[in-house]
Amino acid sequence: MLEALDPQPGEHALDCTAGAGGHAAAIAERLGPSGRLTLLDADADNLAYAAARVRERAPLPALVTRHTNFAAAPRLLANESAPPVHTVLADLGFASNHVDDPSRGFAFRHDGPLDMRFDPTRGLSARDLVNDAPEAELSRIFREWGEEPAARRVAAALVAARAAGPIETTGQLADIVRSVVGRSARGIDPATRCFQGLRIAVNDELGTLGALLGAIERAAAPSAGRGDFRWLAPGARIVFLTFHSLEDRPVKAAFASLVRKGWASDLAPGGGTAGPDEQRDNPRSRSARLRGIRLESPK
Repeated sequence: MLEALDPQPGEHALDCTAGAGGHAAAIAERLGPSGRLTLLDADADNLAYAAARVRERAPLPALVTRHTNFAAAPRLLANESAPPVHTVLADLGFASNHVDDPSRGFAFRHDGPLDMRFDPTRGLSARDLVNDAPEAELSRIFREWGEEPAARRVAAALVAARAAGPIETTGQLADIVRSVVGRSARGIDPATRCFQGLRIAVNDELGTLGALLGAIERAAAPSAGRGDFRWLAPGARIVFLTFHSLEDRPVKAAFASLVRKGWASDLAPGGGTAGPDEQRDNPRSRSARLRGIRLESPK
């Protein structure tokens, strides 16, 4: 990841998903004391933790933190008249603490309140959707974003179950899904796909991703910056880490389009994957794919 981003001393880097701050701290060390690092995260606690981790590892006076999702990045940078960004990182995997903390409502391994919001102070929760969304909407969420073949039957089962009382916890939801889907021959929990679909819906993950990809395309165009704020520097390096096909496909397509137009060059042809050492140390990295481009400098 660092090799593709290639952060240089004195540059401005943008980490769109600060998470636990591991990537951010490594980038900050490369930027040096004259660099600038902007951290974004929809989770205020993770943002604060990441910022503290950066400060522990790197003397970086220009550390900017903003509690927001990355769809707002270009507008935020423009409003603050920030210098153009040289490196952009978007790690689309959700933070480990979201899965490991039952109170956040992301996982089915431990029972907890049904929430799933990256920012628990805003928007509808998974509980709201499961208990209030029409059956057809639930079916669509499970089919399109969970890629669950039994989407219609799961949605019908949820509507029948909530008629007897609200579905409040991850355990309740998982048990209902399992009763419909049955066991997987590959050992994957039957609730996995439906939980993924709900999480994507609750956080508008694909809409947020599309907004950032659109902003990158507009900034990459030869006409970018004429009369408007140019938020990406010429030659900017942009790296996305994707973890499932629903997010990897639009990133791959958007980057391939920019390369075909001659507006960018590919930093990871075919998509990079984690090496054996990283997969051993971080099993969740096994499903990660790296997509990266370098914007061409205007002629």
